[in-house]
Amino acid sequence: MPHKNLNEVNDLLKKWEKAYKKGLLSFWLLLLLHEKPAYPYGLAEAIRELSQGTVSTDEQSIYRALNRFRSMGLVKSELMKSPIGPQRRYYCLTEKGTELLREFTRLNILVFEAPSVQERVQSVLQKEAASFQLEVIDDVSQT
Repeated sequence: MPHKNLNEVNDLLKKWEKAYKKGLLSFWLLLLLHEKPAYPYGLAEAIRELSQGTVSTDEQSIYRALNRFRSMGLVKSELMKSPIGPQRRYYCLTEKGTELLREFTRLNILVFEAPSVQERVQSVLQKEAASFQLEVIDDVSQT
């Protein structure tokens, strides 16, 4: 019975993460562009590394997002010399993009640092560890 439930949970988790991570791509892109102007080619790998492997994307998605951001006035682009080959288009945040990132972070990211939220998260993780220990004990006692 627990294995069927685990499969259902994994399926639900994949669906939830898909929607969640799709929304986070904008955050990761703006966060990286806040640090320095970037060429889209390297952003996919930078997002994967910064998100500790939890978010992966392709270059087409990055280009679409950057074009959307440019049309909203969040980023601007400039052709710059490349160490190899032709000039490349580098993107950076505008003042509006920086302000949006700041407000989004303040309203949606920093909330996880609140002690009441951290306590609840730790409680969930502690219950998970305790549940896992009980499952192991149960499995051992059945053998």
